[in-house]
Amino acid sequence: MTSPSRHDRLLRALRREPVDCTPVWLMRQAGRYLPEYRATRAKAGSFLAMAKNPDIACEVTLQPLRRFDLDAAILFSDILTIPDAMGLELYFVEGEGPKFRHPVRDAAAIAKLAVPDMETELRYVMDAVRVIRRELDGSVPLIGFSGSPWTLACYMVEGGGSKDFALIKAMALNEPAALHQLLSVVTDAVIAYLAAQRAAGAQVLQVFDTWGGVLSPTMYREFSLRYLTRIAQELERGDGAERTPLILFGKGTGLHLGALADTGADALGVDWTLDLADAVARTGGRVALQGNLDPTTLYGNPAAIERAAGQVLDSYAQGNGGSREGHVFNLGHGMSPDMNPDHVQVLVEAVHRLSRR
Repeated sequence: MTSPSRHDRLLRALRREPVDCTPVWLMRQAGRYLPEYRATRAKAGSFLAMAKNPDIACEVTLQPLRRFDLDAAILFSDILTIPDAMGLELYFVEGEGPKFRHPVRDAAAIAKLAVPDMETELRYVMDAVRVIRRELDGSVPLIGFSGSPWTLACYMVEGGGSKDFALIKAMALNEPAALHQLLSVVTDAVIAYLAAQRAAGAQVLQVFDTWGGVLSPTMYREFSLRYLTRIAQELERGDGAERTPLILFGKGTGLHLGALADTGADALGVDWTLDLADAVARTGGRVALQGNLDPTTLYGNPAAIERAAGQVLDSYAQGNGGSREGHVFNLGHGMSPDMNPDHVQVLVEAVHRLSRR
């Protein structure tokens, strides 16, 4: 039976209010490490077939919650839904990841882009949010999400993943006005997308700046931070206890945590390359922090997992004057397909036990 505290544990932590224990959810908690996910995918036929069917997206979202005492559900979707709806045509190649049939690599292509209509081109996402909220029935909060403008632009220009991001960095250097035009329309789309998820029932919103860390400090401030700030300042999130918290997560962007804390976001995700005590010092207690266990810790044995979880919890408390308030436990990035579900169980139980008041 769900305890009352589990319902609002995450929301209270994001508001930096007292909690009975540290809430925990995991990036990519719904995914290929679960045998039930693999069975659902085999039946559906493809990742996109699952993501674009609200009932299947709901089923996959709920699968980890049936196994583990997690404190949040996160919408099963993909960060590339926005550019797909802009006409770039997303597809997946086994072993290579996402690709676009129509990448945008010049000003003419960028000029043709427009913000998609959220209840037509992206209705399947909003319908999934509505179905999941109904099925959760108040047990835990639902997290909606988007990719950051910079990260989405990386895929849109490169046409897929990249080792060196040469195409988009060349655009930044040689045609900065064109790249800013691209980032501007994508930012408009991200704000509309997150607002639509909120209206459909998402109770927390997260922006994934997966590729922010590939930029130099100067380029990061110009091409990523500027647009994350726009999102945090322009996205309507409500007030008081009804406010919808916004989490900004960047991989490899620990150097910029102080600036990110000034954006107006409610919380910052931290990757595993920085101690949380240092992260608290850099942000000055202005925001809640989420993270930041190295995901590969889940390859360790149960004793090693529990020890590492305790170190993360203690690092946050050390930096926060002994208090655990304002911390959401998570991984420093997403889970991998070959991880053992039993180890996830160990981790979730350890976080709750070690942090319980």
